Amino acid sequence: MKIIGIGNAIIDVLGKVDDDFLKKNQLTKGSMKLINQTELNKMLSTIKIEKKIAGGSVANSMVGLSHLQNDTFFIGKISDDNLGESYEQDLKNQKVTFCYKKKKEVIPTGTCIVLITPDNERTMCTFLGASATISVNDIDENIIKNSSISILEGYLWDSNDSKLAFKKIIKNSKKKLMSLSDKFCVERHKADFLDLVKNHLDIIFANEHEISTLLDTKDLNKVIDFCKTIEKLVIVTRSNKGSMAIFDNKVEECPAKQNLKIIDLTGAGDLFLAGFMNGYIKNKNLKECLNIGTEMASKIIQKIGARL
Repeated sequence: MKIIGIGNAIIDVLGKVDDDFLKKNQLTKGSMKLINQTELNKMLSTIKIEKKIAGGSVANSMVGLSHLQNDTFFIGKISDDNLGESYEQDLKNQKVTFCYKKKKEVIPTGTCIVLITPDNERTMCTFLGASATISVNDIDENIIKNSSISILEGYLWDSNDSKLAFKKIIKNSKKKLMSLSDKFCVERHKADFLDLVKNHLDIIFANEHEISTLLDTKDLNKVIDFCKTIEKLVIVTRSNKGSMAIFDNKVEECPAKQNLKIIDLTGAGDLFLAGFMNGYIKNKNLKECLNIGTEMASKIIQKIGARL
C-alpha cells in the first residue's frame, strides 16, 4: 500500500539552553509559544543548534510508518531555504518520499525551536511559516489518487488555503484518515469537523479530550454510542487509561503499558497512529492494531523527540 500524509511541514531545531535563557526570553518552561519571523531569526542567532529534524504531526507518523517498512509519501509546504533543504533531506534519510517541489517563498520554512533545559524539559517556540500556506496548487491529485490511504491533520483547517487543499484531497482519496490534532483546533472548527467525521472520513484518530470536545460531552459512554452510529473506524487514545477502537457495534480496548520511565510525551499520538495503521495495513485485527500502536507510543515517550 502507498500511504500519503499531508500536513504542516515544520522543521524541529533542537538547542540546549539553561533556565536563565528561558527567563531572559520570557518563556514558560514546558510550554509552546507561537512566534513571528523576527522572533525566530533572533532566537536562531542566539542558540547553538544541536540537531535539525523534519517534524509536524503527520510527518512524524509517516516516518514511524516508514520505519515499519511501509511505502510512505508526504506533502508539506516548505521554502527553498537552508531549513527547507534540511527538512527535505531528513525525510529522504528516513525513506519517506517528499512529494512537494520546493521554491523560494516569501515566507521561510516553518520552524519549531525546541529548547532543552538541563532537566530534559522541552520548551517550544513555533513559527508556522510556509507550512501554513499550503494550497490546492501544491497538491498533485494524481499522487493522491494513486495512494491507498490519505492521512490528514486537523491543523490544516486553520487557514482558508489549506482548508481548500484538504477538501481537494478528500475528493480524490480512496480512503481518508484524519487526526483531530488538539482540543483547541476542535473548538475552532467544531461544526466542520463534525461534518467531516460523519460524512467524509473513513478513519478518525483522536484523544479523549479532542473527541469529548467535538461531541460536547465528558461521558465516555456517549462518545462510544456516537461512534457506533456513524459506521466509521474511530480510534480514541486515553493517555494512562489506554486506548480503544470503535467500529460498528464493536469496541476493542487496550491498556496502557505500566512502569515506564517517561521522559518526553512529544510524538506519542503520532507514533501510536503509525503503529496502529501498520497493523491495519497488514490486516491485523483491531486488538492487534491497538497493541502495536501502544508499543510504538510506549517506546517514544521513553526518549527525547519524536523519532525511534
